[in-house]
Amino acid sequence: MLKRYERFLKEFDKKLQKYFDQQSEDIVCCKGCSACCEVGDYPFSQLEMMYLMKGFKSLKKETQEIIKRNVQQIKSSRFSTHFYYKCPFLIDKKCAVYKNRGIVCRTFGLAYILDKENNTVRIPECSKEGLNFAKKFDGVEVEIDPIEENLELPSVINSKLAKKHKLDFGETRSLIDWI
Repeated sequence: MLKRYERFLKEFDKKLQKYFDQQSEDIVCCKGCSACCEVGDYPFSQLEMMYLMKGFKSLKKETQEIIKRNVQQIKSSRFSTHFYYKCPFLIDKKCAVYKNRGIVCRTFGLAYILDKENNTVRIPECSKEGLNFAKKFDGVEVEIDPIEENLELPSVINSKLAKKHKLDFGETRSLIDWI
């Protein structure tokens, strides 16, 4: 299953690169920016989590220990079932498992259609911090041409591309709930 998922990711990342290129003038993501990883919920499917853990297992023991401490700190400060937290794989503003990151991580930064009927557009939260799409977002409305595809996790895991690769993503939970 992980081999099929890797083939899926190769095609998915290629498509995402085209989307990032289309929106490049509005995307200010750069090396060292970790705003998207500092506060979030990070939904992951079971298949994504298996792939992420494959990356985790390949890390040096010292890095694994840092991540384990991060997880313990998050869990000890948890105050409800649904809450936002810093990704435990973020170390010194870099993703320790970047190659194995989840779909939510891969799509972050893009503006895309959530609901065509109501013309609902998803833009990155960092736009409120003056980052991605900030020049075209007034706090209420955004004036852009979004990607005409819903890139939310449920849509991606039920996409034609996922079906083409015969993937079973399993259930979806918050990243911290998998650990």
